[in-house]
Amino acid sequence: MSLSDKIRVKNLTILGSTGSIGKSTLGVVRKFPDQFKIRALAAHTSIDALAEQVVEFLPELVVVRDKDLAGKLNTALQGASTPHPYIMYGEEGYQKAATLDSVDMVVSSMVGAAGLLPTLAAIRARKQVALANKETLVMAGALVMREARENGVKLMPIDSEHSAIFQCLQGNDRKDLDKILLTASGGPFRTVSREKFESLTPEDALSHPTWDMGAKITIDSSTLMNKGLEVIEAKWLFDVRQQDIQVVVHPQSIVHSMVAYKDGSVIAQLGVPDMAGAIAYAMSYPDRLPLGQPIPDFFALGSLEFFEPDLEKFPCLALAQQACRDEQTYPAVLNAANEIAVQAFLDHQIRFPQIPQLIEKCLNVHTPSARPDLEQILEADAWARDYIKQAARS
Repeated sequence: MSLSDKIRVKNLTILGSTGSIGKSTLGVVRKFPDQFKIRALAAHTSIDALAEQVVEFLPELVVVRDKDLAGKLNTALQGASTPHPYIMYGEEGYQKAATLDSVDMVVSSMVGAAGLLPTLAAIRARKQVALANKETLVMAGALVMREARENGVKLMPIDSEHSAIFQCLQGNDRKDLDKILLTASGGPFRTVSREKFESLTPEDALSHPTWDMGAKITIDSSTLMNKGLEVIEAKWLFDVRQQDIQVVVHPQSIVHSMVAYKDGSVIAQLGVPDMAGAIAYAMSYPDRLPLGQPIPDFFALGSLEFFEPDLEKFPCLALAQQACRDEQTYPAVLNAANEIAVQAFLDHQIRFPQIPQLIEKCLNVHTPSARPDLEQILEADAWARDYIKQAARS
């Protein structure tokens, strides 16, 4: 029996369809049209790209950020000979896309805190969730995982590192787990001296050596905040302590992550630095799709390198690790402060070293809520955004 014979058509919503993960997901759908059907697409402001996706994949529902953009999308689709989808906007639209009756799986790939509420809505609607929006677990890990358990929803990781960890755990008893080894490329400034950080520009930071990602995530990679957020995500996703997650800098990005067991064995998942494999595995689990991906050319590589992260040079990772240990509303504040600080850097309002400086100040003055509910998490998020906006202007 072939793979296509075993798998019925899976109906998808893609939250963040015009971003790098969304586009890669659609690339998988394009390769396997007999196994996946797009029912809803949700984007932010990229109307032209979204219109092209609508014409190709024929969703029944499309969502954008606001009413004006909905009107622009409607105009862009007027001349299309394909069926016209229902167009919605704003939070109501995103949550509708996440809970659509015809949908089996929601691919959550919106960037930042915007992905939390739609992802929660999908979990409460008992949809399968393929999770690329790490901020959902960073902000509200305890709440989200509790909702997932209560609704019988398994969160399938799309981040290459978390997909690797998930794969390395297959077939092993969780009680034998000793440590998660979370790999990091080190970003574009791994070998740049700390003294030169003051003069780094957004354009410098957007030149990632191995991964093609959106602007915000690329900046996060340059500060190692992206790895810090992944530490928090891994804590909740795999039910481990922060102390049991070790970050390992691996510039070649061939080893996507590793799991160490109590007998000293280490299992690693390797592959070329391409998100298609992790996305397809989340979409088709427990099966694997014949993607035609090349395996790494080990003869050309010659060697694989591993380094300890420099926490003094990249304090964002240390701040995230501390927030992970402290829990409460600290991770939500960390995430919100980082989002605004990164945007301020991209807008040339602050210098590169000010990103961690502002985040640390915000965390230091924050009054946390113990065992926060969703309202308290969103309040902490809003407070941190306001704090950093004001601090960036001063």
